Amino acid sequence: MGKEKEQYWLLKTEPGEWSWDHQANNGGLTKWDGVKNKQAQKHLRSMKLGDLCFFYHSGPKARRVVGVVKVTREWYSEEGEGNDVVVDVEAVGEMRRLVGLSEMKGDPGLVGFGLFRQPRLSVVPVSRDVWDRICDLGGGFEGDGKDVVVDDDDDDDDHDGDLGVD
Repeated sequence: MGKEKEQYWLLKTEPGEWSWDHQANNGGLTKWDGVKNKQAQKHLRSMKLGDLCFFYHSGPKARRVVGVVKVTREWYSEEGEGNDVVVDVEAVGEMRRLVGLSEMKGDPGLVGFGLFRQPRLSVVPVSRDVWDRICDLGGGFEGDGKDVVVDDDDDDDDHDGDLGVD
């Protein structure tokens, strides 16, 4: 049996309710709860262990992808919480550059993205093509295995003095 197909998602949250900073200050872990919409709950039920999700700040001033989390516990209901569907997620890393909603809407590679078709839905499936494009726009995310190396060493110890520049 082969590995199940990778799935990608976008999880929306108002920064005043739960922000990327809250996530980081909570050891990177949280239960994703409070989702009332039946379609969004269905998406939570479809999430599998290890699925990656964009962490998206919604609201009038902060519509942008800010980071990536992964599913660490598949859906469950908390006792006494009614029909709430909950998944646990853990921070993977912050986007190297935040990707705003207006930038995404203007990108020809993102035409038809579910976020645009159903803007009020708090859990949105993301195709691999859309995932890759948003990652490209944001320069990737910390922990994606493509970490950018910044050379802040000004004293040229690795060279013999000739930089090949005339």
